[in-house]
Amino acid sequence: MEFKNNKSDFNKCSSGFCCTKIENLCVTKGNQEILKDVNLHVHCGELTALIGANGAGKSTLLKAILGENEYSGSLTFVDGNKKMSRRPIIGYVPQKLDFDYSSPVSVLDVFACTQSNRPVYFSPDKKVKDVALRSLRKVQGENLINKRLGVLSGGELQRVLLSLALEPIPDILLLDEPVSGIDQNGLKLFYSIVSNLRENYDLSIILVSHDLNVVYDYADRVAFLNNKTIECVGKPEEVFSNKSVIDTFGLELNKKIDKIGRGGMR
Repeated sequence: MEFKNNKSDFNKCSSGFCCTKIENLCVTKGNQEILKDVNLHVHCGELTALIGANGAGKSTLLKAILGENEYSGSLTFVDGNKKMSRRPIIGYVPQKLDFDYSSPVSVLDVFACTQSNRPVYFSPDKKVKDVALRSLRKVQGENLINKRLGVLSGGELQRVLLSLALEPIPDILLLDEPVSGIDQNGLKLFYSIVSNLRENYDLSIILVSHDLNVVYDYADRVAFLNNKTIECVGKPEEVFSNKSVIDTFGLELNKKIDKIGRGGMR
């Protein structure tokens, strides 16, 4: 397992592919220190889950990666030749989208807003529709293109948001509690799609989730954010066995550890 400030892993890229390096990242708002000396190495083709108690700074870290929060330290994207690359294309799926559910805006209209400068009340041209269909196809959502946003189920809406985050295909995909409140079938479909995207496009994916079952089933690695920094990083079964992690999540995690001990490995 890799522990706080262990930088030995920062000098190599997984399987020769690209990687994202977060080194000594700090975020301060006013006089309050939110994050301190955060070090995390995210490989392409892997899903890294970010866990921690409420208020630990998980969303703050995502927003720093997005460039929405000022930070000190470094955030670099390294290509397969271990050279610093351009700033990566980042896709982002929020926990929810706030909008007027009575609005007549359709899924295609949303794509038109992101792909064209034409007013939405003009019919989107064929190019925009082709882009929308291509992106929706990646999330098994072509049938949603003409539906109003307000009539979509929670799972359908999150798949639409995921499809928007995939145009263009990002280098890094950030998922901030993307299936909160979605039923079990919708959850399984969403993460099945994410797993396929990770493999097919060699994406670096960072997932913030409080659902430890999801983390255990889908994450390649888990990073535990505690006391303003990354306290430990490793495979799910390693991190879930960490005393500090168990103390933070309590009974729910103890049940998961018990399942692992009885041979409930992935």
